[in-house]
Amino acid sequence: MFYVSIFFQYVAQYMKTRLQYRVDVFVELISDLLLQAVNLIFILVVFGHTDLLNGWSRDEIIFIYGFFLVPYAIFSAFFNIWDFNERYIVKGEFDRVLTRPIHSLFQVILERIELESLFGAVTGLIVMFYAGARMDLQISWYDPFLFVLFVAGGVLVYAGTFIMIACISFFADANTSIMPMMYNIGNYGRYPVDIYNRAIRFILTWILPFAFVGVYPAAYFLKKTEWYAYSFLTPIIGAVFFILSVLLWNAGVKRYRGAGN
Repeated sequence: MFYVSIFFQYVAQYMKTRLQYRVDVFVELISDLLLQAVNLIFILVVFGHTDLLNGWSRDEIIFIYGFFLVPYAIFSAFFNIWDFNERYIVKGEFDRVLTRPIHSLFQVILERIELESLFGAVTGLIVMFYAGARMDLQISWYDPFLFVLFVAGGVLVYAGTFIMIACISFFADANTSIMPMMYNIGNYGRYPVDIYNRAIRFILTWILPFAFVGVYPAAYFLKKTEWYAYSFLTPIIGAVFFILSVLLWNAGVKRYRGAGN
């Protein structure tokens, strides 16, 4: 309950700060919407030249893209640690974090929240309902619960992967530029993995499991029975990667020697 209380206090302070600049928030929402629209237009352009992509229809890929947006939006809102190395290690702000009686990862996450990114989840749901209606998808009473479970798994996959990448800063003194590359690789998870070769498919499934953010869990709702096993692995993979990332973070904190020379 202590951590829950701290979470809502951080959120309240964030909202007070952001609402002082309402125009900035509005501009960010519009820019995010335009970015998502561009990605959707790209899919439509591709299917303007073909009816199927390795057996996947246009509406199915649009549905996968919509599903992908939901966990990605939640991740972007609460795990915005892309500049961890520069801000906390190079500039020495991690020393401040360690003086407080709260887990350091929890603090770093809450200091970098961007709640306006949650708007992307709304966009994702709209895209899913649009594509699902065109395909006349049938929803069972338990599917919303599975949807929440799969989304949580996808969020943990993203969070665990990028926390592990941030942990490199504890073990390497030099400023690393691997984070932007990982964000680009993560976008591959919003397309069916069987359109890639075996090596990329293996990487997106077991090494950098971004396929569990989009295509694998979405395949369940699309009735792709051959992918069901991967669909139900989503929360397990997410939990494993997140637990490993926290363990690696704790090991990195013990290694951290503070700012200075």
